Formats: sequence, C-alpha cells, structure tokens
Amino acid sequence: MPVDHEALNRAEERMNKTIVALENDFATVRAGRANPQLLNRIMVNYYGAMTPLPQVGNVSVPEPRMLTISLWDPSIMKEAEKAIQASDLGLNPSNDGKVIRLVFPEPTVERRKELVKQVRKMSEEGKVAIRNIRRDAMEDIKKSKKNNEITEDDQELLEKRCQEITDKFIKNIDTLTKNKEDDIMEL
Repeated sequence: MPVDHEALNRAEERMNKTIVALENDFATVRAGRANPQLLNRIMVNYYGAMTPLPQVGNVSVPEPRMLTISLWDPSIMKEAEKAIQASDLGLNPSNDGKVIRLVFPEPTVERRKELVKQVRKMSEEGKVAIRNIRRDAMEDIKKSKKNNEITEDDQELLEKRCQEITDKFIKNIDTLTKNKEDDIMEL
C-alpha cells in the first residue's frame, strides 16, 4: 500500500518552492526597518549589463533605519542613485562621494495598513499556488488509478495524504503571514 507516490513527492517539492518564493516576496515588503534584501530587485546599469545593486557594492546596516552602499566602482554612483529613485521603495538616496545612504522613515499607521494588505494579497496568491499544486497531484493520482497502477484504497489514502500536505503548507503560509503582519504593525 503506497503512502508515497511520485505525484506527492513532486507536489511537496513544488509547495516548498512556493513557500521560499513567498518568503522572498515578504522580504521585499518594507516594514520601516532597513533590510538589505530590499535592494535585490534594484538593477543598475553596470558597464552595459543590468546587475542587481548588491552585486556592485557592499550593503551594510549601520543603524536599524539605515542602509549604506559602498560601491566597488564609484563611477556608477549616479546610475545607482537613479536606480534607487526609480524603484518602488520610495527612498531618496544621499551620498558623500564614497557611500550611498538610504534612510528609512518610520511608516505611518496608514502605510502600515497598506503594507499589511499587500502581505495578505501575496499570502492569498501563495495559497492559490499551493491549491493548484494539490489539484495537479490529485489529477496524477486519479490517472494512476485509471491506468490500474494503484488500487481504489491506495487512491483514497494518497488523496488524503495529499490534502494533509496541502493543509500543512497552508498553515505554514498563515504563520508566515501573521509574523510579517506583526513585524509591520510593531511600533
């Protein structure tokens, strides 16, 4: 009696990737604290190649609400500042010729509520992705039954196991979402 099936293994692997992607999305939501991961999506024109900002300099967090970027090539200072200003971070970079400073203002209550809505939307998209993966796995299990690879009892067990895996990942998303919301609303 197989409690394991290729479809379940594939589904669990895909669900894990969904969780990782959601965690990366959550990392880009600015909660008023300086987080170097916020810069991963900012692309700088580095000698004709669009390169993520953290790959053209050293990013550090000297204070909870400040990031500093020490570029390895100071000639791209203007490019880097332009890229930061064009991003959706809403920050104004300042530089002293050597280092770019990004100061993160304390988000207002309204802004925090907007961020929570954004997090909930990302969370819901993650749950939809998990449910789609479950649907694919269930279809694979039904195909296996139709092709007489498994018995009806096996099918029932596998479908039940698939739902258990899905529930575990949905619960994981709920926990991640609650933690991120608490982080955002923390004053």
